[in-house]
Amino acid sequence: MIIPVRCWTCGTQIGDKWEEFSRRVSSGEDPGTVLTSLGLKRPCCRRMLITNVDFIDELIEATTQSSPSEAVG
Repeated sequence: MIIPVRCWTCGTQIGDKWEEFSRRVSSGEDPGTVLTSLGLKRPCCRRMLITNVDFIDELIEATTQSSPSEAVG
């Protein structure tokens, strides 16, 4: 999933915060602390980043490996 530009519930801009959130969490910081420091205090905005599954690279790889006739059949 590609992170949306805005929160689906309240409309707050969140797309620009994904890269820093992802980098800091993968380096070992607590996700809650990172979200607070990024200024995301509403539960709806926080869930947009916490529940995001970044599988776009896997999806692209899977699509390029299979041919269109395999997908239909």
